[in-house]
Amino acid sequence: MGLLTGKTALITGGSRGIGAAIVRYFAAEGARVAFTYARSVGPAEALVAELGDNVKAYQSDAASFEAAGDLVKAVTADFGGFDILINNAGITRDTLLLRMSESQWDEVMDNNLKSIFNLTKHALRPLMKSGAGSVINMSSIVGVTGQAGQANYAASKAGIIGFSKSLAKEMGSRNIRCNVIAPGFIVTDMTDELSDDLKAAYLGQIPLKRMGDAEEIAKACAFLGSDLSSYVNGQVIGVDGGMS
Repeated sequence: MGLLTGKTALITGGSRGIGAAIVRYFAAEGARVAFTYARSVGPAEALVAELGDNVKAYQSDAASFEAAGDLVKAVTADFGGFDILINNAGITRDTLLLRMSESQWDEVMDNNLKSIFNLTKHALRPLMKSGAGSVINMSSIVGVTGQAGQANYAASKAGIIGFSKSLAKEMGSRNIRCNVIAPGFIVTDMTDELSDDLKAAYLGQIPLKRMGDAEEIAKACAFLGSDLSSYVNGQVIGVDGGMS
């Protein structure tokens, strides 16, 4: 315990699923945590009530450049700055490319890829002021391998990898690291909606023969946010049971 004591993290999409697991794990490891949510007011408030005074929720639109700037200002005012940024917010609008509308493409790109530009752009100066920073961007195994019916999602997640590797090269001299986590099939509300046949098909591709737990993603984030990973920069860490 205490791996992240003395650190402050800003986590997007923190009210549910993987995001909520990261918030809980970071708080348990001693970090102060600011997290965002879009519409899940009840779960966000419940999480703050559960974890106490060192955790605060902010309603913010990840796809808005202006909202990202306002968020960074608010978190900096409330916490005095932050040294870990986790870009976790994202959506899916799955369908075959033949049926995909322009709005389905744009909505995924805005929420999954442009959102990372939005927040990271505004966060760089506060991270520089902290003297050392860690940016952790959430991609997906789909961004590495592709997936039928997810051309928009896969493209957004692949873009995150290129963005992150570029940022790692740009900001390394300022002692700001940037790494990527690429989860495989993790038990969340999203995977709960999959049919039993589809779940069985996915399990057949996983060498460990099980889906992952959201806390296993949180543990990887804690490693990348902590001083244990002080020489890890520009890497893509697959947390996928061996699929990749």
